[in-house]
Amino acid sequence: MKTLNYKITFIALLILITTSCSEDILNEKTPSIVTANSLFLDIAGFEAALNGLYARVRMEREGRATNDSDRSADRMRAEMFVSGTDNMCTNHRDGWGRVAEPWGETNNAFNAEIKGNFEWLYSVINSSNTIIGRAENGDVNWGSDTNNKNRVIGESRAIRAWAYRHLTYTWGDVPLTLEESNGAAIKTDWVRTPVSEIRLQMEEDLLFAEKYVPVSPVAGRISKGAVQHYISELYILLNNPDEAIIFADKVINTQGYSLINQRYGVKSGEPGVAFMDMFHDGNSNREQGNTEALWVWQWEFATIGGEGSNMRRWHTSRYNDIKIGGVTPLELTVERGGRPRARMSLTKFAMDLYEAGDDRFTNYVIRKQFTLKDASQNVPAVADKLPAGYNYGDIIYLDWSNPITNATRNRLDWPFSRKYESGNESDITAGYQYNDQVYLRLADTYLLKAEAQFMNDDFEGAKNTLNIIRERSNATPITAADVTIDFILDERSRELVLEEHRRYTLLRTGKWLERTKLHNFNGGENIQERDKLLPIPQSVIDANLTGEFPQNPGYN
Repeated sequence: MKTLNYKITFIALLILITTSCSEDILNEKTPSIVTANSLFLDIAGFEAALNGLYARVRMEREGRATNDSDRSADRMRAEMFVSGTDNMCTNHRDGWGRVAEPWGETNNAFNAEIKGNFEWLYSVINSSNTIIGRAENGDVNWGSDTNNKNRVIGESRAIRAWAYRHLTYTWGDVPLTLEESNGAAIKTDWVRTPVSEIRLQMEEDLLFAEKYVPVSPVAGRISKGAVQHYISELYILLNNPDEAIIFADKVINTQGYSLINQRYGVKSGEPGVAFMDMFHDGNSNREQGNTEALWVWQWEFATIGGEGSNMRRWHTSRYNDIKIGGVTPLELTVERGGRPRARMSLTKFAMDLYEAGDDRFTNYVIRKQFTLKDASQNVPAVADKLPAGYNYGDIIYLDWSNPITNATRNRLDWPFSRKYESGNESDITAGYQYNDQVYLRLADTYLLKAEAQFMNDDFEGAKNTLNIIRERSNATPITAADVTIDFILDERSRELVLEEHRRYTLLRTGKWLERTKLHNFNGGENIQERDKLLPIPQSVIDANLTGEFPQNPGYN
């Protein structure tokens, strides 16, 4: 049973969009003042507004319609931050590179995906600003809990910092806006603010949020641990590893946060590994036993405002299209995750990073094979088709012996991460999935700590921190001599592939250009220095009527 009220969320989201979040940057709309003023009267109204804000945040993993005609209705914002790196590449026709591999000719100021992400993030910021500003109304009834006002503001400031994290990593200097804007989220009188100044505001926002956001919030909301994690990462960006370690340790040492080291939950009686349990539907939330979770995103099937995630559809290889002797043997099932489309895939490099015996490389975590099953073994009860010479119980192996390249996309039999498998028996062909998903977890914080220790030349400390992660998955312990920035990046991939914003990690460590060129064979040779930042959308530049809005270097 979800604790998030999706119907109220949907209504609040409509209000936030109407009052302050139009994504049409040239279409100023009259705010729904009466409706907004009715919402922001008491704590219940602010809770509804927060739910609406989180609904906008979750759009990172939902499909997005664009105005072009290139079948883009199910493209996903997250791919611009997760894919197009050393460990994730496109596995579909060239057009999908506009989302996940924006380099070469696709990386331009008219790219609809770049424009859509820019506008979406400013709509999140404007929604946050709306809540923060209206919370200062002295007539608000905050109820019996005197902490309510600061908690609401704290959550909103944390989300504002989260959005600026995306923006500064992706576009560099961007406008810093801290006030509600009635009408369009994109303004006509903007100036670009230096990244250094924006990150100081992010620090201020996150430090305020840390005081008031709870350790275990309402399901779906950001937690104190997640806020502290982002503070730790920010201090790494600000070249302050000592503070980064302090805040990483705050998360690590918080009672109630701990790595999952034992089997638990819905599939604990079945074969598997402890590492994977937190990703199973019914196990992701803290109240379901996931002590590693710092932030879990919520969806709900067939519910107003419940929406749905596209992660499984984009990242599960199209196993149901594999042909053997003219037969397509594998049926869509719940256990296999439902309908796949394989827009993105792990690179061969990502697959080859694992050693034998690492739990994170077992078939429970990365699908490398399928077993043919009869109707009694499948849900829904449908039998796999048998190619000539095959029997039920036989195994079909997936193949990663050669890398995916521009010329060899549409690999149906490529291995894939199972972190986002989720099928719905009532609609097994559905594109979306509706399981709650881990968005940020404690293992990532350990890896941030190791990175900060490495920055301090504390190789022994970094080794100890990394071994905590490795030992959980039965990987071979390392020595201090093994610790390099490349090893830390390799370990992050082994642990967090498909979870972390990999592009940001590589940019933060100065390794995106080098490692993507080396390991992403989908035109990676076309990557240029300019591609470290994406172009400001031309529509944003054109809308800036009161002064010049400069483009990023290297773009026309």
